[in-house]
Amino acid sequence: ATRNGDKVGILLFTDQVELYLPPAKGQKHVLRILREILFHSCNSKGTEISTGIRFINQVLRRRAVVFLLSDYIIVENPLEEESRVEVFLQQISATRRKHDLICARIHDPAEKLIPDVGLVDFEDAETGELFTIDTSSIDFRNHFNHHNSEEDKNLAAELRRRGIDAFDFSTSTDYASALQEFFRMRENRRRR
Repeated sequence: ATRNGDKVGILLFTDQVELYLPPAKGQKHVLRILREILFHSCNSKGTEISTGIRFINQVLRRRAVVFLLSDYIIVENPLEEESRVEVFLQQISATRRKHDLICARIHDPAEKLIPDVGLVDFEDAETGELFTIDTSSIDFRNHFNHHNSEEDKNLAAELRRRGIDAFDFSTSTDYASALQEFFRMRENRRRR
């Protein structure tokens, strides 16, 4: 982006806007963005993707390429009237109409496959809730794997249906090669 003279900005969010640096040019600005990515300390432990998308929809007036980097895990709250997933889908649809939205999903392989190690205590990173899971239960592991697989398929289908480009990458692989492969695929599709 710096070599091309493109403007680059960043929005860091949790369940609130943590930091917004509007798009600007220059190496100093890009270095500040990198510093913020590496060293920003969040004020909140919660996550609400719609908060970040809503903010972008309000502040970005000119058409832009928007990368939304997330794990896309949206936990429903049964006490809320509106589904968080539906709100998220409405927000990204609005973003897609105004901008070139690219959804980049990061995942950790350790979050996908639970090994059989007996009873394990877990703590929810956002709420602090503690719970114990019997990982030796084949029913639990099958249900967990099926649920994750369905969530992944549903997200991919919803993004495709809305014409939103997306790619996945893992914490265990080189993100740069995944990004390069994504841009090659996009370039090839445009040539057709």
